[in-house]
Amino acid sequence: MHDVTRILSAIEQGDPQAAEQLLPLVYDELRKLAAEKMAQERPGQTLQATAQVHEAYIRLVDAEKAQHWNSRGHFFAAAAEAMRRILVNSARQKKSQKRGTGYQRADMAVEDIPAPERNPDKFLALDEAINKLAEIHPEKAEVVKLRYFGGLTCRQATMALGVSEATADRRWAYARAWLQREIARGDA
Repeated sequence: MHDVTRILSAIEQGDPQAAEQLLPLVYDELRKLAAEKMAQERPGQTLQATAQVHEAYIRLVDAEKAQHWNSRGHFFAAAAEAMRRILVNSARQKKSQKRGTGYQRADMAVEDIPAPERNPDKFLALDEAINKLAEIHPEKAEVVKLRYFGGLTCRQATMALGVSEATADRRWAYARAWLQREIARGDA
């Protein structure tokens, strides 16, 4: 863990070799997170876990954009956000390829959050709801991003956010209920 933080600091300071040192240390963990999300997809999907990790990693260590990583947790929170954006872009692309342009929404429990390949409309509705939640309660939206898109357990999200488990549990419970209500409102 200390090595990751040290290398992230070196990347921030512009060390060109630091990004090469970081990938072997975080690749397995990022691949595992992406594989968990992609396992929810139907067979034959166009977006693969490896491609998702590579694209997220490139976005995270882009030498042209100065990144400031406070900790390992901050890096993985950013990785979760990058993977979220990749999945959202994939869902938008799928939706644009479908026949018709109208939304066809259905009731959904937050526990059954749709994967973008299965139902891009529902996934985009979820993304829109998360963005609204982030405007009102950014700390609660961050828990959702870490838990759902980052694949972290509540305990891991607790460590990444630097809050108590009780606080993370409360934020997660609130966010789930809020998202469920917001998505149901959109269905009406």
